[in-house]
Amino acid sequence: INTAYFCYSSDLELSFLSDPSSLHCGNLTTNPSMGVAVFSSSQKWGNADRGMQLFGRCHQARGRQAEKAEHRYGRRFPLYAKVMAGMSREEQLQASQLRSYRFYRFLPRSVKILDERAFGGGVFVVASVRRRRPSK
Repeated sequence: INTAYFCYSSDLELSFLSDPSSLHCGNLTTNPSMGVAVFSSSQKWGNADRGMQLFGRCHQARGRQAEKAEHRYGRRFPLYAKVMAGMSREEQLQASQLRSYRFYRFLPRSVKILDERAFGGGVFVVASVRRRRPSK
């Protein structure tokens, strides 16, 4: 279990930045199966809630996948990009610590969606995620 800031692509690939020596990343090394819950923590109990659960596999991103993840992460979190390109001593120290972290790539196989405003109270929609095969 881990709380993480994440970025995502248009084809539902999620990426997050984490310390490879952490327990949750170590667990992914032995079992890449993972679940993710996404929701707004500002929702109020008793109101029409929204959120989703995703189920799939996660691995450390490498090479081009890691570059794409870092680019998306920097777009979603401009302060990250600013720190990584920073010139001040403080930014350089932060960037040095962040460089010891790695990006992880989560590819969901299924998604369970809750949108009580759209579907009604307590109604979940479950779907499989199909991926396009990469062109050669």
